[in-house]
Amino acid sequence: MMIYNHIKTAFRGLGNSRFYSTVNIIGLTTGLAVGILILLWVQNELSYDRFHGDKKNIYRLLSNVGTGSDRQVWGSSHAPISTFAQQEIPEVRNAARVKGNFEFSLFSYADKEFKEESTGYADPALFSIFDFTWRYGNPKAPFADHHSVVLTVSTAERYFGSENPMGKVLRADNSDLFVVTGVVEDFPENSSIRYDMLFPMALYAEIYAQGEEGRSIESDFGNFTYTTFLQLHAGISPALVERKLAQSLLNHYKDIGLKDPYALQPLAKMHLYNPDGSEGMMQVVRIFLIVGILILVISAINYVNLSTARSMLRVREVSMRKILGARKSELFIQFMAETAITFIIAGLGACLLVYVSIPVYSGIAGKSIAFQLSDPRIWGIAIAAIGFTLILSGIYPALLLSSFEPLKAIKGKIAIGLDTEFIRKVLVVTQFVASLTLVTGTIVIDRQLHYIHEKELGFDKAHVLTFDMRDMAPHTQSIKNELLKQRGITGITTADDPIINIGTNTTGVDWEGKASDRVFYIHPLSVDEDFVSVLGLQLAEGQGFSGIATDSIHYVLNETAIREAGISDPIGKRFNLWGKEGTIIGIVKDFHFASMKQQIEPVVLRYQPQENYKMYVKVSGRNAANAIALVETLWKQYNAGFPFEYTFLDDAYDSLYKAEQRSGMLFKLFSLVAILLSCLGLFGLSTYMAQVKVREVGIRKVLGASVADVVRLLSSDFVRLVLIAAAIASPITWWAMSQWLEDFAYRIDIQWWMFAVAGLMAVVIALLTVGGQAIRAAMANPVESLRDE
Repeated sequence: MMIYNHIKTAFRGLGNSRFYSTVNIIGLTTGLAVGILILLWVQNELSYDRFHGDKKNIYRLLSNVGTGSDRQVWGSSHAPISTFAQQEIPEVRNAARVKGNFEFSLFSYADKEFKEESTGYADPALFSIFDFTWRYGNPKAPFADHHSVVLTVSTAERYFGSENPMGKVLRADNSDLFVVTGVVEDFPENSSIRYDMLFPMALYAEIYAQGEEGRSIESDFGNFTYTTFLQLHAGISPALVERKLAQSLLNHYKDIGLKDPYALQPLAKMHLYNPDGSEGMMQVVRIFLIVGILILVISAINYVNLSTARSMLRVREVSMRKILGARKSELFIQFMAETAITFIIAGLGACLLVYVSIPVYSGIAGKSIAFQLSDPRIWGIAIAAIGFTLILSGIYPALLLSSFEPLKAIKGKIAIGLDTEFIRKVLVVTQFVASLTLVTGTIVIDRQLHYIHEKELGFDKAHVLTFDMRDMAPHTQSIKNELLKQRGITGITTADDPIINIGTNTTGVDWEGKASDRVFYIHPLSVDEDFVSVLGLQLAEGQGFSGIATDSIHYVLNETAIREAGISDPIGKRFNLWGKEGTIIGIVKDFHFASMKQQIEPVVLRYQPQENYKMYVKVSGRNAANAIALVETLWKQYNAGFPFEYTFLDDAYDSLYKAEQRSGMLFKLFSLVAILLSCLGLFGLSTYMAQVKVREVGIRKVLGASVADVVRLLSSDFVRLVLIAAAIASPITWWAMSQWLEDFAYRIDIQWWMFAVAGLMAVVIALLTVGGQAIRAAMANPVESLRDE
């Protein structure tokens, strides 16, 4: 019965102050919804690869390459070490390699045909190491022979509908046939391994061996193109396996001058940390977790400020109940019941808001975040967010309201051992510290992204479309001649790798003066004679290729390669790439061929146009559509049946920063929410101040104070609080964003105006928020104010 009375009284109390209750519920609903959304994103990132039963014993094999300044850590490895690990190291239970497929792309069955982007090769042991769910087939024997294929459920449905896919035959690139020998459930989004089709690694080994006697992936120590996973027996030390792997490399290959050529990275860290151990995605996860907590703290502060401001309206109620015999504990329970009911309503509203907004949020975040109430983890996140905020916001107001001394309370003297006005001001400062940190952080992220897009890359990426030539490659020269007749096409060139992301890396170089024990990594790029001019690269010295036969023994290096190799007076000096002796004829100025997170690395341009598969077409903006149409016509002439797919270099460049762009967008949204919630806190405090200073305002007006004087009186404190918050937030933001910028090799400097803009914005918003209350108090009739007091 007592509980029922508490609940009934709580609802009556909420109903008697509908305005404050509505503002409280809106603020809490918004804050809880955003907090839950952020925690869902964090939970999704932290869940990567953790659904495998033996995850604690699964590792990715990393390769330590180079020494000194040339030392690098790669997340890939060469093929033989996986076999040796399985055969020679008893601590290794299973080993499996995975690599992308670039040999087949177009697949057909009956009248259905699809271009597949996510396909790869895998060792059979992959399905023994990882717990992927099988719909059809045997995970212990996934491939019947070299021409088998394992599909995901959604891929199988695209080709075969509701038919049983087992035994069905897919045709690849209008020639090779593959029999479906297994179907697995779609790889989870929070899996680092995600493919639509997987072929046996033995097939790639067969393709690799073609055309050269004795060639085998099991003896190829030069290509680090495989992602290798090792499953250790329980309780085995990774360091022990690393030492044995190093010994295996020495036994089968040679001493490469490294004591630790390999490292094992735990599966659970694969998504969140870079191969070198530095924080990658984990830094962003930590930032977002802090932001989520800050949003919830701001929501709790709002409730405290609004509740304590409203306490002045409940002086008589509390005093009379105490005079009539109500104990402090009963009042505390009563006010906690009001808080709990408010939170139940806000929590339900937050869950509804999350459910409605999750599709848009997933689109911005770039991932499929589910909000299913049947998932116990969702309940855990929601209860944690609501419970955390409830504890923060409920206890202090309940203690304050239940601790009024009747006679002092009637006189407006409210105290429980601490000055409540001081506490409210501290809470508002805390709110604005959090809000200003987010706003300034957003400005820094936005400026860094702007810097990335505006920075000179060392080549011209504007209006350049690029595509893989496939069967056009043998006819490159005639195709170039045909395209250059088209108005609007200003240049054409080819290469064997994307200029935005040169993937090939080698140590197979030598030059005059190179130390015999030095391991030097360089990116080779095969180009034609027009590459430098069409893409706008700048020569620092010497000349480029002219298209003559002797260019095949000429090399052009970038400035970084010359500098790090230590070659003085390089023009005319000897240079050897992959055993081919040649001469340096030019030095090209450094250009960015990777993300701004990486320093520019050594590059060598070589002239081998017959190996080029990627074409770059420079078009004018005005005639781009006609140029693309002509390119597509020629594509169909040589690649009948294959869809024409192209991209523009500027779009390819932008795609390098999708994660940062999404983080920036989310930060903007979170900053907006934080500012709006902080304004609710200011509203609560300004309401309280206007009530407390009714007598002072009345006396000042009687003595001749103007409306502007009164507004200044009531607003100055708030401006002071925001300025204090700005002073506290600035060093915090500077440190946090400096840490974020450390991930970029090329970055902006954090400047004073970024903090000034955020602070000025907060002051303006604060003045707009409290201005209404201040003006209303200033316009009130002083006679009425003094009579009421």
